[in-house]
Amino acid sequence: MTTKTVLITGASSGIGYAIAKRFASEGYAVVLVARRKEKLDAVAKELKQKYATPVTTISHDLSAHNAARTLYTKMGELNINVDVLVNNAGRGHYGQCIDLDVEMEEETIALNVTALTSLSKLFGKAMASRHQGHIINIASIAAFIPGPGMAVYNASKAFVLSFSEALHEELRASGVGVTASCPGPTESEFFELAGTDKMDNLKYAQMMSADVVADEIYTAMIKNKSFVVHGASNKLVTMLPRTMPRTLVARMVKALMK
Repeated sequence: MTTKTVLITGASSGIGYAIAKRFASEGYAVVLVARRKEKLDAVAKELKQKYATPVTTISHDLSAHNAARTLYTKMGELNINVDVLVNNAGRGHYGQCIDLDVEMEEETIALNVTALTSLSKLFGKAMASRHQGHIINIASIAAFIPGPGMAVYNASKAFVLSFSEALHEELRASGVGVTASCPGPTESEFFELAGTDKMDNLKYAQMMSADVVADEIYTAMIKNKSFVVHGASNKLVTMLPRTMPRTLVARMVKALMK
């Protein structure tokens, strides 16, 4: 039996790391992609020791120009067919949109939107030619609401959700599945890196375990769900905006992002 391979971006910590463990436990060969080589090597060592599975690490900045195509070419050079693609790499920054550095926000869009789209297209086409495979795109409950205080991040995740649902339908007959994962606040480095750890209201957030999120993602993939929202309270968050005026939703989010 041929070992299946999963490629995970943003795999050095948080949800990406948890997903890597989940797939390794299922016998997948794992390709880990992230910028921080030292962390990737540490994760690779752990996976090899605990699960005795093949692990390949690629230190790569997906916010760079042509980053997705470069990674796709690299996988071809390594002669690795990707059975499952997990687009987990992403970032956000807390602050008033017009005050945040323009270049930094452009790189965020390149990572959250451009790289994810290109990787989905490139690997998705290869999967469709083999009539099998799955693409998992990590969105967020932020995809359902406007985000004053994190305007670009929320908008990018809205793109990820919409794109994933459309791609799910387009590829339905090809044998390739597509699932968007929509977690809420999850134990990771995200809040510190985004600067949201300074928010007073963050202390009231109920943090989910990244391992629980990873388990639910794997189950959603097996069931070929177009999207999954993790956690009962997060499901409620995604439903409320549908029953309220959008301008009011934006004001409420603005009040919470303090």
